[in-house]
Amino acid sequence: MLLQIMQVGPLGVNCYIVGDDATRQVVVIDPGGHARQINTTVENLRARVCGIVLTHAHFDHLMGVEALKRATGAPLLVGAQEKPVLESVERQGEMFGIAVPPVPDPERWLSEGDVVEAGNFKLQVYEVPGHSPGSIALYNADNAIVFVGDVLMRGTIGRTDFPGGSPEVLLRSIRTKLYTLPDATQVYSGHGPMTTIGEEKLLNPFTKNYV
Repeated sequence: MLLQIMQVGPLGVNCYIVGDDATRQVVVIDPGGHARQINTTVENLRARVCGIVLTHAHFDHLMGVEALKRATGAPLLVGAQEKPVLESVERQGEMFGIAVPPVPDPERWLSEGDVVEAGNFKLQVYEVPGHSPGSIALYNADNAIVFVGDVLMRGTIGRTDFPGGSPEVLLRSIRTKLYTLPDATQVYSGHGPMTTIGEEKLLNPFTKNYV
């Protein structure tokens, strides 16, 4: 497995370049900015981007999409229930005083059970709404890793005060989807350090009554 982590964009989003070390095919998850640096990193890895995936469509996770897509020609993949959020990115940016570049239409809308492939590396799609209505998590069982966007972070959970957010729905997503994964599964979030499912089940104060 290839895995490279970069902090990008004005809000320090974790962008992940992950894929198959044999074929050097990768997907880029949440390119929140710094598209040139992301593309340079891909080139230094001697890799080829075969997909750009958004865990959700909040503006800080997608500010590098247009430029990266132009540089790589890779298709954009977004959760099927996230369309209204994707259509609101300009208004989202205005709330923070940030101009958001236009985002191309996705080539593929992802739903529960879909698989995203990069060579022989596969990511299974889980729908995990609550932080946003179309949030998705991307799980690779072979390497025991899951990319969860802003649904779950080390010691905390995603905020739910944006349009389409719901604390009850978020906690249900964590309990019924993420917390059913093996405890050793490494959790890569949209912000902050890596954690594990077992650590969060044991120590996360926001979910301890919902395990």
